Amino acid sequence: MLALNDFITADCIVHPLQATDVRGAITELVHRLESLGRIEAAGPIVDAVWAREQQRSTGIGDGIAVPHGRCGHVDHIVAAVGTASPPLDFKAGDGKPVNLVVLLVSPTENTALHIQALGAISRRLGDPDVRRRLRNCPDAACVHDVLCRCED
Repeated sequence: MLALNDFITADCIVHPLQATDVRGAITELVHRLESLGRIEAAGPIVDAVWAREQQRSTGIGDGIAVPHGRCGHVDHIVAAVGTASPPLDFKAGDGKPVNLVVLLVSPTENTALHIQALGAISRRLGDPDVRRRLRNCPDAACVHDVLCRCED
């Protein structure tokens, strides 16, 4: 089973995001991946994730959004995480603003891996205690620990 620490690393966490809107948050997280050398071309990836966001909001509720997309410009799964303060309006179904953004990008040809990664994110963030602990994190290292090092 795919674990979050298989694709989320501490250096890919932005705490806090500087962005003040949804597209800005997606762009900022993709650029973090680019600055770390995890991806080569930010533009097509931002476009792919934004296009997916326009189809249907990735705000899943309880203050969480998981913008994601599949793109031919990556050859392996990549992810970045950002905390938003003030929260962002991802138009989540529950109407709550988002303060935790988990960006996921997978290769176009690997649907199974993309679904496994989304499942791993969902399982971890489905725990109310994990969400509470994440909201109380003072820094990126804490966010990474809560997300990845304490997986059940």
